[in-house]
Amino acid sequence: MPITNPWLAEESPTGELTREALEERILNLLSTHNTAVIATTNTDGSPTATPVRYFHLAFEIFYTSWDASVKSRNLQRDPRVSVGIVSPLVGLASSRGAQLFGTARTIPRDDPDADVYWEAVRWQSDHVERGRSLSEPPGDPLTIITPSRIVYTEHWLRRTGHAPRQMWMAPRST
Repeated sequence: MPITNPWLAEESPTGELTREALEERILNLLSTHNTAVIATTNTDGSPTATPVRYFHLAFEIFYTSWDASVKSRNLQRDPRVSVGIVSPLVGLASSRGAQLFGTARTIPRDDPDADVYWEAVRWQSDHVERGRSLSEPPGDPLTIITPSRIVYTEHWLRRTGHAPRQMWMAPRST
């Protein structure tokens, strides 16, 4: 039987992408997908994983939220979060995704910081689908996830001598 991608049978390389190249790949992933799984912790320590449609600005992802949801209550108690974003998987060669680790904060619509995020939310199609007026923007809060670390996986990187898993760390604040 012919092997489609013989380079997958070889030893996995260990090369690291430059920060600029890694950031470009992460931003491409965030820009070409819109579904993430948000993992939070319940009060009893058990996990909850919830799919959401997200938007992004740079490496922050955000989504509309309601304070009564399980994930929102969990994040109010413990803002630490893990997020998974994955491309459709056909086989190992197409394996591509990211795990974001960081903290979440929810801001109400009338918070001055909300405007810049709301400008990136494509809410108009939702309003049309639900028969709502486009002259009345949503008033929902937004939950914003700021990653401190991103583990990016792309097995296609092996073709260029790079490790299939790459680590991005947020710049340190000064």
